[in-house]
Amino acid sequence: MSHSNVIVRRQTTSSIIALVASVLIVMAIPTMPYWASNGHIRWVIELSCLIAIAQMWNLLAGYAGLVSVGQQAFIGVGGYVLFVFANNMGFNPFWTVPLSAFAAAAVSIPAYMLLRRLEGPYFAIGTWVFAEALRLLTANISYVNGGSGMSLRAMAQYTPDQRALGLTIVSSLLLLLTVGGSYVLLRSRFGLALTAVRDEPVAAASQGVNVKRIRLMIWIMAAAGTGMAGALYYMAQLRITPDAGFDPYWSSICIFSVMVGGVGRLEGPVIGALLYFFATRFFGQFGATYLVALGLLTLAMALFSPGGIWSLLSKSRNWPWFPLTRTVVNQSQ
Repeated sequence: MSHSNVIVRRQTTSSIIALVASVLIVMAIPTMPYWASNGHIRWVIELSCLIAIAQMWNLLAGYAGLVSVGQQAFIGVGGYVLFVFANNMGFNPFWTVPLSAFAAAAVSIPAYMLLRRLEGPYFAIGTWVFAEALRLLTANISYVNGGSGMSLRAMAQYTPDQRALGLTIVSSLLLLLTVGGSYVLLRSRFGLALTAVRDEPVAAASQGVNVKRIRLMIWIMAAAGTGMAGALYYMAQLRITPDAGFDPYWSSICIFSVMVGGVGRLEGPVIGALLYFFATRFFGQFGATYLVALGLLTLAMALFSPGGIWSLLSKSRNWPWFPLTRTVVNQSQ
């Protein structure tokens, strides 16, 4: 009598290494004020925000099929909510960051109710119009100093060391919630339904998947994560204006990071955000020239490698960082 044993694993050697490295990085970031320079701390805070907003846009476009060019709406909302509650209402700015995420999520609900009937490019244009409307509205509200913007006076009560410690802790939480949260979400039953929506929404709906509900939930989650990133970014900058907070360039960063890194994979936005960050640091002095180069790179990837850099890497070495599928690794009699 023969027996067959099938061993199915969800983790691989590469994913275990990536998990350990990710945990160490998240734990190390809050220790940076004790050993790193202020410049490097600012780098890590900005990079954390870029990875977060790229990962949120990837959930929208890569899984829910919602291509938004108006994510700056939630960047601005998150930033302004932080400044208003910290400056005008006396809230602790660090504890207000989660509130900024909830505020962005709350704003996203009526926005989606207006935009949900639009499809494809019309939806994308609608998101940009929504973001632009918020920018114009904010620029005309005297309570937030209109177009002059606001400075985060509430941070004056903290020493530079306290600020650095608080900002790095929030950076770690942001990465944990956006990247780690996306991984946990996609490994769940909800993630299976979301993947089905990504691959074939009509077939998914025919099998009982509530496509409209899933898209709404992803839209809200992405808004919350983006709003939290906006709050952290402008808390570190200590100043926000309507033109900065609601700048369409934020969506350009999302599109570049995801398209170049790899859409529809969790690894892609991380790679794309890293590439964008270091490109701006080392080639930013060339002005518009390097922006043209980044645009041409995005176009080349869209034409010749729609899966992005991660797809190219996977063809030579299948070393997933965030595996979402089960793999049969051993079968014996």
